[in-house]
Amino acid sequence: MTDEPEAAPRTRLYEFPGGLFELHSAGDESDDYSGFYLEFPGHGALIGPDEKGAVMKYKPTCVGYARTDVSGLALLWDQTQIRRLATRLGYDFADMVIYDPRFGRPPLARLKAQATRLDAEAVFVPSSEHFEDGEVPGTLVQQLDVITVDPEETYARRAMPPMRDLPPARAGEA
Repeated sequence: MTDEPEAAPRTRLYEFPGGLFELHSAGDESDDYSGFYLEFPGHGALIGPDEKGAVMKYKPTCVGYARTDVSGLALLWDQTQIRRLATRLGYDFADMVIYDPRFGRPPLARLKAQATRLDAEAVFVPSSEHFEDGEVPGTLVQQLDVITVDPEETYARRAMPPMRDLPPARAGEA
């Protein structure tokens, strides 16, 4: 045993644009010591699969969407093109939602539910023709970024103006 006193633990704080980094050390290392460990307490922590809370993701999640009546025999090709573009743009492809009008369900109901369940950031579709009247629905763009494969276009959530609950006022009306 030595009679040397134990070094007091030290905490160092480092500020960065996204917040604060707190470094805990035993106190017996020099000021230029490069070893450290990270703790993620509270919101945003890395958690196990059975625990509730926020999960840190490596890539944003996306889903694919295609209609059988629009794709026809090219459905598998459309799915491949969706997956290829999602991978190229850096998304984690989670699921493919296929809509068949023969079942009589609302076309976007399952897509919105699945995107919510998977916490998806975007939906990839072969083209805007896979939506009613060939137009990307504003209600979908409010929830997700919509990315079409052909032509390659992005309808971003943040670019959509807020939808009004009331009709627009007319000049001269009180």
